[in-house]
Amino acid sequence: MDAIKVTASRRDDHGKGAARRLRNEGKIPAVAYGKSLPTQALAIQPEAIKAVLASARGRNTVVNLDVDGKAGLTVLLSDFQYHPLTRSLLHADFVQIHLDQPVNVEVPLELTGKAAGVVAGGTLRQVFRKLPIRCLPGQIPVKIVHDVTSLALDGHVGTKDLALPEGVSVRLPPEQTVASVVTEIIRAEEEAAPAAGAAAPAAGAAAAPAAGAAAAAPAKGAAAKAPAKK
Repeated sequence: MDAIKVTASRRDDHGKGAARRLRNEGKIPAVAYGKSLPTQALAIQPEAIKAVLASARGRNTVVNLDVDGKAGLTVLLSDFQYHPLTRSLLHADFVQIHLDQPVNVEVPLELTGKAAGVVAGGTLRQVFRKLPIRCLPGQIPVKIVHDVTSLALDGHVGTKDLALPEGVSVRLPPEQTVASVVTEIIRAEEEAAPAAGAAAPAAGAAAAPAAGAAAAAPAKGAAAKAPAKK
């Protein structure tokens, strides 16, 4: 199991002012919590969070968190916040885990190969980019890979079709579709509908001048009879 060691220190100050002073010192506020761990307010180097996110498993990386040099906590990075403009890290949350107890996380789903259905003219649609899984912390995979080369036109890949690493289960129904090859027939129908709609206004526009000409004919006859009454 790949784990990253991160050091932190306890902090007693709270509020926006305290957080601002902490960031001016080159650190960011953080918290650690868990079912059996009361929430602890911490100060941490943002570079440590960046190192976790840049690792192969990203936020699914098991972290050994040392607080004030004492016995560390085993945690996962549960959340983090960026500044909307500068994109600098503002805050981080850690949740305590136990290596002998399963955790719920999400991992990327990668499809490889060119599906037979795509060669036949279909379109590959990936329903899930990430899969919700459950496993022990030490068994969290970097990603789940599935080869779609044999996937035929109008075929689909269900959760039950995935080759999962040992000890890993997907928190979805077995028949849940995660990818499919579909036939694009809706697009052709949508293109035909506007063409038919454009023909109707054109016919109406042609009929309008004819009706106007018919209405003008009696007016001319009336003008011709007017002098005869004198």
